[in-house]
Amino acid sequence: MTVKDILNRKGNQVYSIHPHESVYDAIKKMTDLEIGALVVAEQDTIYGMISERDYTSKIILKGRSSASTPVKDIMSKQVFCVSTSDNVHTCMKIMTDKKIRHLPVLEKGSLAGLISIGDVVKSVIDQQKVEIHTLREYIAGSYPG
Repeated sequence: MTVKDILNRKGNQVYSIHPHESVYDAIKKMTDLEIGALVVAEQDTIYGMISERDYTSKIILKGRSSASTPVKDIMSKQVFCVSTSDNVHTCMKIMTDKKIRHLPVLEKGSLAGLISIGDVVKSVIDQQKVEIHTLREYIAGSYPG
C-alpha cells in the first residue's frame, strides 16, 4: 500500500497555518478540525510543523501565552516528508526512527496531504487482514475437508 492509497482513502484535505499566526489560532484550528497537527507553510513552502505536543511542551509548560506567541516560535523546524509513491513501511520506519507522529506528503514538489501514525497503522492492519483472508481462502480451497 502506498501513501497515495492512504490519501485517497482519507481524502486529500491539507490543513496548514501561516508561520506568523498565533499558537492560539493553530490550536483552535486543530480542535475545530479534530486533528493533532498542522503543516506550517506559506504558499508552497513548508517551514515546519506544529502539534499538540509542541503546544504542551513549549507553551503550557513554559508559561507562555498562546495568544501572543507566533507559530514560528514553537514549531518543529525539522520536517520529514514522504512522497505519494512511498509505501507504508517506509513511513512507519521514518516515524519510528525520528519519533514523529505526522508526515507531510509531497507530490511533484507540492504539499499533497498529511498522514499520521494512526493512518499508517490502520493501513498496515488493513493490509494484514487482506493477507490473512487470502491465505484462509487458499487453505480452504486447497485442503477440502
